[in-house]
Amino acid sequence: MTARRVVGAALLIVGMVVVLWGGVFWTDRDTLIDAGGINVSTEQRKGVSLPPILGGACMLAGAVLLMLPRRTRV
Repeated sequence: MTARRVVGAALLIVGMVVVLWGGVFWTDRDTLIDAGGINVSTEQRKGVSLPPILGGACMLAGAVLLMLPRRTRV
């Protein structure tokens, strides 16, 4: 697999994630108090929100890179 195909596949996957979920998000959990039976913790949702048009552009670029024919030397 050439580098062009690896980059194309990566762009295609990133584009699908952006279109399907609107970005990449995760939950950050912190423990504030841990005293015996009492446990107080917080949860914050963090992430990167990206517009769907950017995901579509990534998918298009990835598809083009995957479909390009192999260059041959003469």
